[in-house]
Amino acid sequence: MPTYDFICNNCEKRFDVFMTFSEYGKKPVHCTFCQSDNVRRRMTKVRIAKSDERRMESVADDFSGFEGLEEDPKALGKMMRKMGKEMGEELPAEFDDVVDRLESGQSPEEIESALPDLGAGSGDE
Repeated sequence: MPTYDFICNNCEKRFDVFMTFSEYGKKPVHCTFCQSDNVRRRMTKVRIAKSDERRMESVADDFSGFEGLEEDPKALGKMMRKMGKEMGEELPAEFDDVVDRLESGQSPEEIESALPDLGAGSGDE
């Protein structure tokens, strides 16, 4: 059942009300603190959850597949930045460093030689 946020115009306190979609707009809402019906709906941020698969599809849609990215460091950097944002996870500072270097036109080989310790201790060895 959805939660709707309200603010009381009398006591100015915020409160939540649980009601079904069909009840919304029909069921009277009263402040849970002072019982006033002089309330207004508080607009909150909306977050849409995407599956990992849909996130990767979104990245692929923007880049028409991944062909030719290895020859275009700037496009590769742009794709990696979008992928990082789509994942919605905190990424290490090294990620931003590599993406910044790619977006400036540095090749993956140049980055690898400039950052020899990149990926050390990742457990992939």
